[in-house]
Amino acid sequence: MPPHLGLVCITASKEIRYRTITRKRLLEQSLDTQRKLLEDIFRDNIQTFDAAMRYCQQAGISLYRLPSSIFPFADEPIGREILETLAPALARSGQRATHAGIRLVMHPDQFVVLSSDSPAVVENSVKILQMHADIMDLLAQPRSPWALLEIHGGKANRADALVASIGRLPDAIRCRLGLENDEYAYGAEEIHAICLRAGVPMVFDAHHHIVHDKLDSYEHPSVAGMLVKARATWANPAHQLVHISNGREGFNDRQHSDLIATMPSSYAQAPWIEIEAKSKEEAIAGLRPWLGALGVQAG
Repeated sequence: MPPHLGLVCITASKEIRYRTITRKRLLEQSLDTQRKLLEDIFRDNIQTFDAAMRYCQQAGISLYRLPSSIFPFADEPIGREILETLAPALARSGQRATHAGIRLVMHPDQFVVLSSDSPAVVENSVKILQMHADIMDLLAQPRSPWALLEIHGGKANRADALVASIGRLPDAIRCRLGLENDEYAYGAEEIHAICLRAGVPMVFDAHHHIVHDKLDSYEHPSVAGMLVKARATWANPAHQLVHISNGREGFNDRQHSDLIATMPSSYAQAPWIEIEAKSKEEAIAGLRPWLGALGVQAG
């Protein structure tokens, strides 16, 4: 099977853009106006999501990362109430994506820190994750890593706390959760060990790995080695998801470049690849020759 390439949230063109609203602007309004504003945004963003699914289908992109902010304030009672009223529309949208063969994943933001030593931060992290899980449920997505909620390890040197927090998560979150290695707090080997303990899959990011370990090539043996080790954490190895980006100013620059100029050769064996490049769909299009060189059709 050729690797499936994934689009992250929006397009480089203005074709796929979601609406949002600031907390300040929302709270300046009456409660009735807040509801009206949010309902309008939610309805518009469902339509944008549907447009994104059509775009992915036409472009041969079979994985899509929904933006975490697709439904602003959905982690608050007012947002949850509005989402529930839109449940039939969300279910239809999610089912259309499934019928089109498009896998949906989400990557909650940096405020999710399950390893924090602050109970309040952990509680807020679970609240945010529950919002993401609710969206996946409303989109009629399975409670499995197929509909992945991918997060980083968070606060360093807190592996025991992270494993304990994961063990206490509601099923709707825990059954979808995956952990990704990062540049600073949790390298690939560390997050792999935590994934084994917590019973969740590992999302291997080759660029985070080379920055963390100060490597000079994606062909370092540890890249291919970690790809294989990460795959073993997935209950269904065919669902393994990995990330790729390139450094902007240099190979070890943590900032993402516009396109993907260098791909680990081992990623030819990765079933699903999220393309984390600034130029979004243009970066995916630029990888078609790479797929062609593997003797496969893009998709």
